[in-house]
Amino acid sequence: MFSSKKTATDTTATAPQGQPPAPPPTENDPAAAAAVGGNGTVAADEPQAGAIPGGEAPAAPNPLEGELAACKDRYARLLADFDNFRKRQVRDREEIVKRANETLILDLLPVLDHFELALAAAGEPDDPFVAGVRMVSDQLHAVLAKHEARPEDAAGQPFNPDRHEALSEMPSDSAAAGHVALQLRKGWSLAGRMIRPAQVMVSSGPAAPEPAPAGESTAN
Repeated sequence: MFSSKKTATDTTATAPQGQPPAPPPTENDPAAAAAVGGNGTVAADEPQAGAIPGGEAPAAPNPLEGELAACKDRYARLLADFDNFRKRQVRDREEIVKRANETLILDLLPVLDHFELALAAAGEPDDPFVAGVRMVSDQLHAVLAKHEARPEDAAGQPFNPDRHEALSEMPSDSAAAGHVALQLRKGWSLAGRMIRPAQVMVSSGPAAPEPAPAGESTAN
């Protein structure tokens, strides 16, 4: 007959040889209590709070991307500044070229003034000599116009101290007061800038009527 002691021994799990049997879980063991459910089954692993589904961690920001964006912005600004500098240099060079002939043109203007005086004093406009002088004068005007040097006619214009040189004042019935009554010498501009003002006489308005002689009756 079998004893009760042997039957109790057979009901326990047999441990591998050389190792003591694992103790049964107790209520005081928190790890075992968390792993074992209320019905004695082992609970499945639950996802931790804050974890991304799929097990992938959030990607950390790359510091090189911010540095690359800053370098691109700096490059665009430098490129724009260089383009503005290049355009400004071109404008300055063109302006210097236009102003380079100013001294030479100023020296030629008195010669052109004498041509105009000679043509104004010529008796016969159809004379071949007078026609030849006029052709030379027109050719000189064309050369100066090619270099953007142009005469400024001030006759009848309002007096402008920036463009006119007033020599005197005179009464005039044809020009209003404060306007140019007579132009003695033409003004000249180079590339839109005045290089020689016109010499003018400024009108003081109509002349005052002369008083009647003493003793002369105005009655008919």
